[in-house]
Amino acid sequence: MTETLFALISAYGPIAVLASAFLSCLALPIPTSLMMLAGGAFAATGDLELANVMLFAFAGAVIGDNTGFAIGRFGGTRLAERLARAPSRRAVLDRACALVDRHGGLGVFFSTWAVAPLGPWVNFVAGATGLSWVRFAIWDMFGEAVWVTLYVGMGYYFASQIDFLATVMGNVSGLLAAVAVAVGAGLWIRGALRARAMGLQRVKT
Repeated sequence: MTETLFALISAYGPIAVLASAFLSCLALPIPTSLMMLAGGAFAATGDLELANVMLFAFAGAVIGDNTGFAIGRFGGTRLAERLARAPSRRAVLDRACALVDRHGGLGVFFSTWAVAPLGPWVNFVAGATGLSWVRFAIWDMFGEAVWVTLYVGMGYYFASQIDFLATVMGNVSGLLAAVAVAVGAGLWIRGALRARAMGLQRVKT
């Protein structure tokens, strides 16, 4: 995996990082975090400019997020219903909806880096549910700045341990995603229990 990413960056430079960031923000399964680690490592060896890698990664992520937001805004509930036909997508959309409903722009901020697997779906949900585009864009840029700085920076400063670092960060991302799933499931179960309790109370009265 690492060798393939290095080959792409060697051939296309920061453009490869921009393209991967853009596409991953549209829910395509592309290892952009690892691509940014590799871009940082290339910058450490002097093959690329660190500022260019960070700028291209940031631009690709922000453009991709706002594209997802626009799809949600103009596709609306009809597109959401079509996506939700698959049970796996419905579960992810439900978690994204809970994050946006509960935290608004702050949920967008955390979805870009702390629970990145939810990010593309949060973008779509934020657009479909009517979150202000300005509010979305501001929180999104703050979040993507954290994501890009974190991964490109670690690739730059730990270039000699890039394989080990990629494994560790992959495990951390998996752990954060699992926590997000568990929290979402807990919120759903609590809501279902509350609805059932309210239904029983109505029956008794």
